[in-house]
This record gives sequence, C-alpha cells and structure tokens, in this order.
Amino acid sequence: MALQDKYAVLLQTANNLGVANLAVTEQNGVLHVAGTANSTADYDTLWALYDKIDPNMASGDLMMNIDIKAEAGAQLKVTTDSSNLNIRSTPSTEGDIVGKAAHDEIVTLVEKTNDSWWKIKTKDGEEGYAFAQYLSPVA
Repeated sequence: MALQDKYAVLLQTANNLGVANLAVTEQNGVLHVAGTANSTADYDTLWALYDKIDPNMASGDLMMNIDIKAEAGAQLKVTTDSSNLNIRSTPSTEGDIVGKAAHDEIVTLVEKTNDSWWKIKTKDGEEGYAFAQYLSPVA
C-alpha cells in the first residue's frame, strides 16, 4: 500500500482544516507531512488521526511536522477543560509554578519555545512557560 493511500484520511483532513503551506513528500519509505494548523484543536485532530491509523506510531513511516499558527505577540486563549493552566519557570512539568492562567483567559505569546511549551505573559504580567496543548490562537 502506498503511504499516501495509507494516510489518505489524515491528508484529506489536513486539507479540509485548511492547514497552511501543506507539504507532502515521500523519501526512503517515509511520508513527510508539514504545514501550519490554524488552532491547537486542528493540530490535535491530526495527531489523533495519526494514532488511529498507526497506533503508537509503531510503523515509523510518517514524519509529521505540523506547527500551530501563532507569532510572538499573538493573543492566545487558554483552552483547558475548566481548570487553571499552570505557568512554570522552565518549559517542563519539573519547573516551579510561577503563576496560573484561568480557563478562557486571553494571554500573550512571548515565544514558541518548542512544540510542547510556549512562553506566555498574562494580563497581570505573570510570565513563564505553559503547555501549548492548552493554548489556541484568537482569530
């Protein structure tokens, strides 16, 4: 089975979600998919599909490099289920909690430290690292 056929649902979903700069290439038996999702929800949807097609990513035949649309200074909404989002001193759960951002609070992106942790600043001036999964760009 061709890799683009195996991952056809994922690729179609990326198109339907409007992933910007979507690039799909195949090299040495690995499908490379890159682009920029409009929100963390879209990003999570794509990763969930990947896990459904290839549980635990065991095949090793897909490299997905999907970024989330947000630039330094962008306004982000805290998208926790209902609880506060911890703001930490370092980009790790080992970092001290230096603040909290409430569910649905709007914060400012300082920098995308990596795919998992973004440095943010609250309206009260608290600054630190938060888990990117719970932050979505405000349209």
